[in-house]
Amino acid sequence: MSKGNDGGPAFPRPASQHSEPQEGMTIRDWLAGQALAGMLACPSIGGSIDGISRFAYEYADAMLRARGNDE
Repeated sequence: MSKGNDGGPAFPRPASQHSEPQEGMTIRDWLAGQALAGMLACPSIGGSIDGISRFAYEYADAMLRARGNDE
C-alpha cells in the first residue's frame, strides 16, 4: 500500500468558535497503534523495536485494504 493512502483522519473535529478544524491522527496510525498494543501484550512476540513497529504498520495497511480504502 502506498504511504499516501492513510485512510484519512481517524478523529476529525470541525472548526468551532474557538478553534481551527483538527484532523488528528490518521486511521492508518490509529490501526497501527492498536496492532502494536496487541503485539506488545503478547510476550511471545520477538524482534527489534523497529521491526515490530513496521509489522504494526503492515497490519494497518492490511486492515485498510480489507476496509476497501486501497487506491
